[in-house]
Amino acid sequence: METPSIDIQNIRAQYGNTYLLEENLPSTNPFTLFDIWFREVASETGLTLEEISPVCVSTVGKELRPSSRMVLLKDYTPTGFSFCSNYSSRKGSQLDENPNASMLFYWPKVNRQVRVEGVVEKLQDEKAVNYWNQRPLSSRISSKLSVQSEVVPDRQYLEAKRTELIELAEREGSHAITKPDSWGGYHLVPRYFEFWQGQSDRLHDRIVFERDVDVWLLKRLSP
Repeated sequence: METPSIDIQNIRAQYGNTYLLEENLPSTNPFTLFDIWFREVASETGLTLEEISPVCVSTVGKELRPSSRMVLLKDYTPTGFSFCSNYSSRKGSQLDENPNASMLFYWPKVNRQVRVEGVVEKLQDEKAVNYWNQRPLSSRISSKLSVQSEVVPDRQYLEAKRTELIELAEREGSHAITKPDSWGGYHLVPRYFEFWQGQSDRLHDRIVFERDVDVWLLKRLSP
């Protein structure tokens, strides 16, 4: 049976009329602008964590084939952006081979996106343990049982391993679900930011900050 296709070409989004102008920038430091944008998104009513903190992380290993996936931002500071993952995953293997990576934040409710490019470092294990202990027990169990990106027989295999860990937590307490050595944190240290403000007429604003030794150079890109 043939299914009629959706006429994607004629779908149009109407954006707001907020312009991203150089003279209105709060600082020549891109971290300051990111902090303002992130706080504005976080203050929006009706948004969930999954609409605020997800970020697309793209990596390229020695095979030179890029791969992307969504992760949850754990923290951001004046030095960069942190997320957690399994070191043995595909992204972990690619970062071992090539620490250069990019992050893409997209917040459709405010018609904004931020691209960040830089070098990724592993977080100190102490911070990774702290993040681990803050997670819900169910999330810790899922990460504990998973050898991320490895092939498994079926869903039942995973369910059985989860049941074992649930029973362990019930017998010995949630502290028994300790952080695996293969699970930890990453910190992307940026050298490039691009702030994108969408416009209905597609004359979008694109402001770039690029690191040059110890200063940030600012420029505007054509949409």
